[in-house]
Amino acid sequence: MASDPVVLGFDTSAAHCAAALLSGGQVLASRAEEMGRGQAERLIPLLEEILSEAGVTWSDLDRIGVGVGPGNFTGIRISVAAARGLALGLEVPAIGVSGFEIVSAVATGEHLPAIPAPREQFYILPPGGAPALVSRAQAEAMGRPVLGLPPPAKTAEIIARIAGRAADTTTPPAPLYLKPADAAPARDVPPVILDA
Repeated sequence: MASDPVVLGFDTSAAHCAAALLSGGQVLASRAEEMGRGQAERLIPLLEEILSEAGVTWSDLDRIGVGVGPGNFTGIRISVAAARGLALGLEVPAIGVSGFEIVSAVATGEHLPAIPAPREQFYILPPGGAPALVSRAQAEAMGRPVLGLPPPAKTAEIIARIAGRAADTTTPPAPLYLKPADAAPARDVPPVILDA
């Protein structure tokens, strides 16, 4: 294996499962699959396929990059948990990369990073501001070109590139949630369990 660091980047923050493997800035393998469900079952086999295609083993990895959102609540948890587990087991750093960083990495000129959210809304990061959830009309009224994420395979590649350049960290990646989950715990009082 070349002496250049080998970086695996992946993302399941939307209706896809995507991964890219880079070494020395070159893409060794990349794949993306559209899917509304099933990312938890598909992610690790997809990663193994990417590694096999490139002739790389898990122990060859120097770093892991993972998309941390914003996006689908469950999808983000799947990829962040996988990255944290792999980093711990392989003893390599895992770097979280936000969707806003990905958009800005491919943008030229002024732009408003805008990631689609449910109900015709966008997660945005205004210049000098805090991330927010706004309507399409509000995003378009901000006076900057509204730019979204590139296709999933390119997103995974950019995650790997950003992670490859990032400083080493011992802080594990964490999900970037801008709204609470749509699901909520039941409000019913649980039944009383009687001892026999």
